[in-house]
Parts: sequence; structure tokens; C-alpha cells
Amino acid sequence: MSQAAPTPTPDAPDAHPSPKARVPKTVWDLIFTLLIPILILSPNILGSGISIAEQVFGGGAAGNVRAYLLAALIPVAYVLWDLAVNRNVSPVALIGGAGAIFSGALAFWYVDGFWYAIKDSARSYLTGLLFLISAATSVPLFRVFLDASSIGESPEHRAATQQAMRDPGVHRSLAQATVVFAVVDLIGGMVNSAVNYARVTAKFGTDAFNAQVAEVNALMRIPGLLITLAGVAVAIWLVNRAVQARYGAGASLFEPGKLLERMRERGEPVT
Repeated sequence: MSQAAPTPTPDAPDAHPSPKARVPKTVWDLIFTLLIPILILSPNILGSGISIAEQVFGGGAAGNVRAYLLAALIPVAYVLWDLAVNRNVSPVALIGGAGAIFSGALAFWYVDGFWYAIKDSARSYLTGLLFLISAATSVPLFRVFLDASSIGESPEHRAATQQAMRDPGVHRSLAQATVVFAVVDLIGGMVNSAVNYARVTAKFGTDAFNAQVAEVNALMRIPGLLITLAGVAVAIWLVNRAVQARYGAGASLFEPGKLLERMRERGEPVT
């Protein structure tokens, strides 16, 4: 007869403790790119009467500018730290890192009104322009994103996705998807500029300016994300439509096993 396992007691910890739950990276992203900057910019953090510009940087125009710079540079430092720690040198990560550095450099452009509205969306405008230019080349940037997503696949599956993306019809769809993503990013930038122009009306270096910047950052995070996701969804649909037209129903770059199966059914060697 089997003996019952002893019941763990407070004095005898479990020999096999359950692994600690890790905080999802998305949460850290929100903390360092949204929550902390908003708190730094706020002239009255959560109604406590505490202001980073006042208590930490001495207040006045100088204190507000320093708080603004700190709020702008923390997300940049977080992105670069994440790249360094994870040693991520994929094209997508490098593009993200370059964008973060660009945004950090723009923080030192002290403007308000119309030019601040342009500055706050400059990264979207630059990204959209780069995507549009790449669509006319042999390596449209949307292909770079899809290629990065296949890095963890088996060699055989990765070979299948690479071969599919080299197909002329699929390549055309990748160029079209790149244009769609670029246009949507530009539209998102224009929407963000319009909201900033309407709501960030105070003079740079004032409490009111920092508070308005924090308000718009919080207001535009979800709409900006939804606009980007809409662009990605349409771009993926265009690519999958071309892949299925070439290799048959069920073929998809995001399901390399099925794609490989359809290629073999057609007698196409995967190299």
C-alpha cells in the first residue's frame, strides 16, 4: 500500500516550489513608456501635491524643462537597455532602437504649438516615409518584419517561408502591404498631430505645457495602437491572400507547417 505524501508545513517549505510568475513584457513597456513619463510630467501626481519639476528640479521654467526631458528620455533608455540586455540585433529591433534614438534627439528641440504637434508625430512620419521608399526596392520593410517572425522556426519551415516570399506574386503583395502600413502610419501621425495641436496649447517650459503633454500621451495611446493594428491587419490580409492564391487554401506564412505541406502537394522542392 502506497504511503501518503507528507503535508508541507510552514517550517518545511515545499521541495519543488512553483516558478514565480513573471511580469509580462507588455506591462513593463507600458510602465516605462507611458506611466512613468506621465507621472514625471504631472504637476500634481495623483492629487498628492507632489511635482517632479518642483520637488526634484526646483520648479520654474528650468524645472519644467528638466522634467520634460527626463520624461522623454526614460522610454529611450528603456528601449536601448532592453536591446542591450536581450542582445537583440534583429532588423526589427534595430529599427525600433533607431526610432527611440531619433525620438530622444527630438526631445531637445524646444518648441510648442504647431511645431510641437509635428515633432510629437515625427517618428511616425519618418517610419511611414521609409516604408514607402522600401516598397519600391527588392526588400520591402514589411517583409523584414515577417522575416524576423520566422527566425525561431525549424530550418525546413524557415526555408519554406523564405521561398514563398521570393515568389513574384507574394513579393508584390509584400510591397503592397508595406505601402498600406506606411499610409496607415502616416494617417496615425496626422491624427496625433491634430490632437496635439488642439490640446497642447500652453507655452513650452510651463506646468501647463507638461500637464497637457501628459494628458495627450495618455489619451492617444490606445487610439494610436488601434490605428497601427488596423494597418498591420490589412497588410497581413494582403500577404495571406497572395500566398493562398499561389499555394492553395490554408497556406500561410504564419503557419509554415501548412505552407510546406501545400508546397509538397504541388511537387515544389523547398530549397
